[in-house]
Amino acid sequence: MKYLYVVLVSLWLFPAQAKSEMTAKQWLDNMATAVKQRNFVASFVVVKDRAMEPYRWSHGIYEGQELELLTLLNGAGLEMVRVDDRVTYYEPQAQPYSVKTSAISGPIPEVLFGDVEQLAQNYSFVLGNKGRIAGRPAQLLRIEAKDQDKYSYWVWLDTETSLLLKSAYVNNQGEFLEQLQLSHINVSETPASELLEISRREFPAPLPRNEEPSYQGSWQIGWLPQGFELLKSDRHKLNLNNELADYYLYSDGLVEVSVFVQRPLAGQRPSGSLTSGATTIYIHNAGAFDVSVIGNIPVATAKNIAESVQRPL
Repeated sequence: MKYLYVVLVSLWLFPAQAKSEMTAKQWLDNMATAVKQRNFVASFVVVKDRAMEPYRWSHGIYEGQELELLTLLNGAGLEMVRVDDRVTYYEPQAQPYSVKTSAISGPIPEVLFGDVEQLAQNYSFVLGNKGRIAGRPAQLLRIEAKDQDKYSYWVWLDTETSLLLKSAYVNNQGEFLEQLQLSHINVSETPASELLEISRREFPAPLPRNEEPSYQGSWQIGWLPQGFELLKSDRHKLNLNNELADYYLYSDGLVEVSVFVQRPLAGQRPSGSLTSGATTIYIHNAGAFDVSVIGNIPVATAKNIAESVQRPL
């Protein structure tokens, strides 16, 4: 009887002890695995200043396929569907299109569902305190920027399932700029019925994917924060004013920054910024051209990028 008691106590203590000794990186790796292997349905809101965007998020495995559905519930609606490595976007007043990728491009950084080790050069992984989120025990993990040019990103994981419960962009003063908060999550043995319907759908063929940026453009971005690399570049008309602009997309693995360069906008408006949550829009009037920088970065960082743009000599 005494032996049986020792065995039972050991089985109860060792898993808890193992989790208590896990590093922040191990927790994040567990989340990346859990979010691809578990069947769940969740509701969450993204809070930016006084605005709130509600989402419904479903994931499951059915007949060997990984199925995921993310739906924006406000307005005309936006639906994003993933079947294995193909994501299809259904946007209001636009034809649906598919791209070949292993993660949906939504309010949660895609790197959290993959290999976070790629962030290690520019961010530190810090184990935070335990707490309670959406009625579930949670572990805080801090992805801390190593310099002042970026925001940090904090995540709270369910200690039982390793699934995401909350996340936030945090500035250098420790203030929450933008938060994602789950209000409900249901983890089940079988996938939700809405995912079974997805498994029977027909989807558009994936668009061709350019592995390397081919368009060089007429501009030189003289300064970028440490770790940012060019992902895409082209020239296209902007929907807002139908003006041609050179476009450059950069990323450090966690956040993306867009740079647009075009002829001066009408009115010769002074340079300045707008912010919404963690998102900064900085417009720089350089006289002969205008530069717009958009991304989840501090205003000072966006300003430095915009002012560094020039024509190569």
